[in-house]
Amino acid sequence: MRIDELVPADPRAVSLYTPYYSQANRRRYLPYALSLYQGSSIEGSRAVEGGAPISFVATWTVTPLPADMTRCHLQFNNDAELTYEILLPNHEFLEYLIDMLMGYQRMQKTDFPGAFYRRLLGYDS
Repeated sequence: MRIDELVPADPRAVSLYTPYYSQANRRRYLPYALSLYQGSSIEGSRAVEGGAPISFVATWTVTPLPADMTRCHLQFNNDAELTYEILLPNHEFLEYLIDMLMGYQRMQKTDFPGAFYRRLLGYDS
């Protein structure tokens, strides 16, 4: 799934998630984040200080409800040894996708926010 090709998700599906996001600017991105989520994957790259960006492929399970759990796999450089996994509620995962969309709008780069990586690596719970 490419970010610049996203179309808004069905308004009925979006309405299930709306109560989880109180800020108007986050709600504006929600239909697109949900569409991205429903696509179950994204390719991007992570900037590395002092080095070239590292490509990644993220894939995840898709379930319909905000409180359902999403299992996300993230593989860097197409290397099985650089694969990470995280399990979190859908509404939290969508927060990271919203941040990704906001970052893409600012910098035209597809990447998860730093908070996602801290959680993925166990630095935040």
